[in-house]
Amino acid sequence: MFDSLSDRLNRSFQTIRGRGRLTEDNIKATLREVRMALLEADVALPVVKQFVDDIRARAVGNEVMTSLTPGQALIKIVKDELTSLLGEANESLDLRVKPPAVVLMAGLQGAGKTTSTGKLARYLKQREKKSVLVVSTDVYRPAAIDQLARVASDVGVDFHPSQSTDKPIKIAQSAMEAARKGFYDVLIVDTAGRLGIDDKMMAEISALNEALTPAETLFVVDAMTGQDAANTAKAFGDALPLTGVVLTKVDGDARGGAALSVRQITGKPIKFLGVGEKLEALEPFHPDRVASRILGMGDVLSLVEEAEQKVDRQKAEKLAKKLQKGKGFDLNDLADQLRQMQEMGGLGALMEKLPGGAQMPKGMAAAADDTQVKRMLAIVDSMTAQERAFPDVIKASRKRRIASGSGTQVQDINRLLKQHLQMRKMMKKFKGGGMKKMMRAMQGMGGGGGGMPPGMGGGGTLPPGMGR
Repeated sequence: MFDSLSDRLNRSFQTIRGRGRLTEDNIKATLREVRMALLEADVALPVVKQFVDDIRARAVGNEVMTSLTPGQALIKIVKDELTSLLGEANESLDLRVKPPAVVLMAGLQGAGKTTSTGKLARYLKQREKKSVLVVSTDVYRPAAIDQLARVASDVGVDFHPSQSTDKPIKIAQSAMEAARKGFYDVLIVDTAGRLGIDDKMMAEISALNEALTPAETLFVVDAMTGQDAANTAKAFGDALPLTGVVLTKVDGDARGGAALSVRQITGKPIKFLGVGEKLEALEPFHPDRVASRILGMGDVLSLVEEAEQKVDRQKAEKLAKKLQKGKGFDLNDLADQLRQMQEMGGLGALMEKLPGGAQMPKGMAAAADDTQVKRMLAIVDSMTAQERAFPDVIKASRKRRIASGSGTQVQDINRLLKQHLQMRKMMKKFKGGGMKKMMRAMQGMGGGGGGMPPGMGGGGTLPPGMGR
């Protein structure tokens, strides 16, 4: 997420980091680099100009010039201004109305409204413990109604049926009545989109908005369209009383122009980020955390929250007790760790949230590759129960059988066993010495791996104790 912007901004700061003194010329040159980085990220020109002017106004004052670490002081100013640009603080959905609270989803065709409707329904059900009903008023796009029905089934929420021959207003009113009778907390209405803004679409969605008086009217927009996303959001904002924005496909947006432009141009907060194709890939938008991520400072708070939601606590505690008793870390444990890592978006998603993760060596991409994890799981799944519990019994003939069963090569089996052995040795450090020994061991690795476990550069080993 925002990789190219993050790389470019961090290169801009390299010349001032650690300097004992900064001059106006140093600051001017750095801000010129920041300006170019933002323009290359497709941030709207008026937004760039205001952003750089705000930084300059603070940077040439006492805040930087008299600081003992002026380089760090300037970077802190950039982070503060970036956070301000993105919206200061998280603005959650305001559903404090008489149930059912209506959430109206608006946007252009192809922006991801239907998928976002499902993701939001799942989020409200699992994180907010709300009962949710969803309905589609998209009577124009073939199979749109069926698509939402499938998505609703996948996330485990109720779907209100409709027909493509019905009028959108009639569908919405019917769903509202069903939500009242069913005592649902929230009704999410997926609306029709077009390839472009037109008067007919705006009139229809305005009528829906007036009929439903929604608690939230969210504009769903594709982040990869850059500053066009902000301009489209403004057009919708002029026609509808928008309460917020959902940025989709952020995982594919290396530039970040939409995220940095939308708030400033529309005056509406970004409330959620769509960060992947999976239905759990929806994150509340925290401006300070995103600013930290863009500047390579990590996002540990989001990582902790995600772990609390997705890590299997019982398995984590079982593994910890097993290791403390001195029992070995076997291949069943490795497979559990890999699956939990997949639940959290894969190693790449975890690394992105760690401080310095954006500056990890490019060779780490091999370790973060989801196909590598799937291959490792396929290998473990092709083993017998005895082989998973006692990896030392796996010799040449067994390796050939496992390779054949998992569609891999014997070299892949050897690599996995080597990595497991390294992890097993590391896990022994839990016995008697606990986490302190583990942290000292990780710090001692240093080198080109960024303090990660051995073998990560090309083999796909995951950090030890991911279940902890």
